[in-house]
Amino acid sequence: MKKDKVLDSYALLAFFEGEAAGEKVRDILKYAAEHDRELWLSVINWGEILYIIERKAGKDKREDITRLMSQMHISIVDADQEITAQAASYKAKGRISYADCFAAALATQKKAELVTGDSEFKALEDEITIHWL
Repeated sequence: MKKDKVLDSYALLAFFEGEAAGEKVRDILKYAAEHDRELWLSVINWGEILYIIERKAGKDKREDITRLMSQMHISIVDADQEITAQAASYKAKGRISYADCFAAALATQKKAELVTGDSEFKALEDEITIHWL
C-alpha cells in the first residue's frame, strides 16, 4: 500500500456486508493497522454508510458499525468549503452521486487513491487515481 487511500462507502459496505470485494478492503484495513497508516473517509460517506446499515439492519447494527469504525485506522474528514467546492465541481461534470463526489474530492485533496468498486467513478478516472475492488 504505497499510496495513501480514501475509502468510499461502497468499499466499507462491501467489507461490513461480507461481499467478495470486502476481502480486499479487509487487506487494506489490516495493512493500515499493522503499518500505522491512516485511511480517510469523508463524513458524507460515513453518514451514507450509517443510513444504509440502519435501513437494512436497524439502529442497533448501525451503532455496532459506528463503534467498529471508531476503532479502525480511518480518519473521518469533515466537509469543509474546499472539499465541498471540489465535490460540487465533480457533480457538475456528470453522472455521479453527490455523496460519491465527496469521496473523490477528498482523494483529490489528500492526493490519495480512492478505494471503490462503484462504476460511477469511471466518469472521474482521468482526474483521480482509483484503486478498483
